[in-house]
Amino acid sequence: MLNRRHIRIKVMQSLYAFKGHESEDLVKDEKFLMHSLDSMLDLYLSILALLTELHKKSKDYNEKLQKKLLGSESDRNPNTKFQDNTLLSIISDNKMLQDVIAKRKLNFWDLDFEYVDILFKEIKSSSLYEEYMSNPETGLKVDKKFIIDIYTEIIAPNDKLYDYFEDKKLTWIDDFPVVNTVLLKVLGKLKLTSPETKLLPELYKDEDDKEFAKELFKKTILNNSKFAEEVSKRTTNWDTERLASLDGLLLKMALCEFQKFPSIPYKVTINEYLEIAKEYSTPKSSLFINGILDKIVKEYQSNNLYPKTGRGLM
Repeated sequence: MLNRRHIRIKVMQSLYAFKGHESEDLVKDEKFLMHSLDSMLDLYLSILALLTELHKKSKDYNEKLQKKLLGSESDRNPNTKFQDNTLLSIISDNKMLQDVIAKRKLNFWDLDFEYVDILFKEIKSSSLYEEYMSNPETGLKVDKKFIIDIYTEIIAPNDKLYDYFEDKKLTWIDDFPVVNTVLLKVLGKLKLTSPETKLLPELYKDEDDKEFAKELFKKTILNNSKFAEEVSKRTTNWDTERLASLDGLLLKMALCEFQKFPSIPYKVTINEYLEIAKEYSTPKSSLFINGILDKIVKEYQSNNLYPKTGRGLM
């Protein structure tokens, strides 16, 4: 589910919360990081639970139409295409998924049903819904496209839902873009064969990634003063406020990878932190960070310091 960039972002956010200083309680801080990473899976599952509730809502809506005493012919025979949506059925009928959601106590939408109602009304009044319901084509491809479209254009951008997630768990707001990307990728690749496990991706690709998260966090904290001094020596002409900001933290994390992770190429580290800076820091940050890191790498290589190992390493 998480790639290395997602992990770097979570480490950055956790370090920023602790101001990047050597911690008096490293074990506690590390637990905070791991809990923060784990909560991304909770957010992912919560969104799948929301889709399940929207599916239920469509069934309830059609049943109420059919029970109207003075209902019209269209009420007695409602269009059930949304209710019969293949992708929503896969999610709702996936016992393994629903058991995990229940076990982690993430099926809270039945209590906070007003958000389901708001989203259902927005979906029903949209042109996407109208086009989908009138489209004679059926099947997973069409159904999948509709759910991905309404999620991208209606559900994810909803301000009330955004506020709800922020109130539910503060870290979810930072996680939302990453989780959205993962969710859309999972839904886009879903097939009718063996969908159970596909909807439940592992949080980490492997144990190495989980260990990378812990080690990057821990080693950056433990070497904070050393890294700060190295950065300071090479940035005498730069504003100290910039170094005290997120840019300084990203430079320390990059130095940590340069020195403590010999299997990660210099080029990979630089590219990753440039992309993170573009997304999370100021417009000029990537230029600043690139200049400093490029200078440091050239110094290391000319002095044969912190050599990298493996194929294709810079």
